[in-house]
Amino acid sequence: MLKAKYGDIVKVQYIGCLEDGTVFSQTNNEESLKITIGKGEVIPGFENAIVGMEPDESKTIKVKAEDAFGPHRDDLVITVDRNKLPEDLKLEIGERLKIPRQDGQITSVTVTDLSEKDVTLDANHHLSGKDLVFDIKLLEIIGTN
Repeated sequence: MLKAKYGDIVKVQYIGCLEDGTVFSQTNNEESLKITIGKGEVIPGFENAIVGMEPDESKTIKVKAEDAFGPHRDDLVITVDRNKLPEDLKLEIGERLKIPRQDGQITSVTVTDLSEKDVTLDANHHLSGKDLVFDIKLLEIIGTN
C-alpha cells in the first residue's frame, strides 16, 4: 500500500482541538485540506503526522506547542496609551485587530486587557503556547510535487 511521504500532495480531513476538547479548526464531510507535505503549509507537527499514513487511515496525535504555533512570547505583548488609538475605536477584550506596521505589513493582534488609560495588545498567534490534538484522516495521495 502507498504511504504518504515528503513531497507528496495529499488530501486530509481533520479536527483540531485544544487539550480540553475545544475545537478550533476542522474540515467537514464535503471539504478536505490539500497540502504538499514538507512545504510548510501547515504546522510541522501536523505535517509530520501525515508521513507514513496510508489512504483511508486515521490517527489522533498530540502536537506540542513548539511543533505547532510556538511558545507564547511576552515580547509580542504591548500596552498602548488609549490616546494613541482612534477615538471612535470601540474595543472589547478578545477582539482581533489588524494593525499596520512600519514596514507596511499588517499584524493581527488580540485585545487582552482594557483600562480607561491603556489597551493591551497581543501579537502572538491565538494558539501559541498551547498543545494541540488532531484527529487526522488521510483521504488520498494525489501525487508528488
